[in-house]
Amino acid sequence: MTDRANPPPLRAVRIEAKCPICEKRGVPDYRPFCSKRCADIDLGRWLKEGYRVPTDEAPAEGEGAESGSTRQTG
Repeated sequence: MTDRANPPPLRAVRIEAKCPICEKRGVPDYRPFCSKRCADIDLGRWLKEGYRVPTDEAPAEGEGAESGSTRQTG
């Protein structure tokens, strides 16, 4: 008869993370990236707003250049 009241604990399986930029194996100093270069590329994409979540909402009035607003200079 088996003891089903106390099953053995599940073991966590560690999956090696790949760099999201170049898909090489990540290193602990720059995790999840493989190098400072890939980390800087990702940071640049964030700062230039390269990552966006698609939405059905229209931009708020006066927000962004897509709204058709013109800006006077000088």
